[in-house]
Amino acid sequence: MGNHLAQHPSLSAAAIGLGVHIQSLPEGADVTVKTLTNRFKEGEITIRRALNELVVEGYLERHRMPLGGGRFATRIVSYDKPGCGLSARRAAEPVAEVEVEAEIAIEYVPEEGLAEDLPTPEPPALPGPAADLLARLRTVDSRLLLPWREVLRLAPAVEAWLAREVTPAQVVRTLTAALPPAHVPIHHPGRFLEYRLSALLPPRLPAGPPPSVVEGPAPLITCDGCDRAFRSRDPDVACADCRSVV
Repeated sequence: MGNHLAQHPSLSAAAIGLGVHIQSLPEGADVTVKTLTNRFKEGEITIRRALNELVVEGYLERHRMPLGGGRFATRIVSYDKPGCGLSARRAAEPVAEVEVEAEIAIEYVPEEGLAEDLPTPEPPALPGPAADLLARLRTVDSRLLLPWREVLRLAPAVEAWLAREVTPAQVVRTLTAALPPAHVPIHHPGRFLEYRLSALLPPRLPAGPPPSVVEGPAPLITCDGCDRAFRSRDPDVACADCRSVV
């Protein structure tokens, strides 16, 4: 493993760690998203995004293989050097060639920047409450209709809000408040929502119980020095006149 991977300037920490793990595997190892999710603590969306980063940087290549009957297998070729893309395949030896899944469903992973020669099917269900929230925004305003790839891309940002004890209803209100007038189109709803999710992210709640709020007037107490009645929340304090004498 070279420092070009361990010290990569643009890959995320998840992508670097996943790349190191894949390069350590023997040829034919199983690197399905399900297998990697079971192996690591990161969630499925993080694993999928990390794989995509490695594809874009040339550490991985995806190849579709027809199995017949409308089914496809996708194989991943892992390279020990970056930039071993389609133009350099013959100049580099693959470290490991592994079958990902013998189902077309693995194409749920967004492959940004890659040429696609076959249509990608929509996943049967969106994973988790964050993705569900984003998919339902179009019921509030039709201009916020998102393709499922954008839903998967933005879901981690919504999960960050939910992790800060913001309710789904509060997230929806924030994302849909003060939208442009109805006659003004929102050409890029994904970017629009991405900005709001980043710029309006609330702070975490402080640790410990909330401060107690005392309501109503202070009770009447009697001054020990002059037997005068006055209001105070401190039962041991003297009245103002007695305190001034002391």
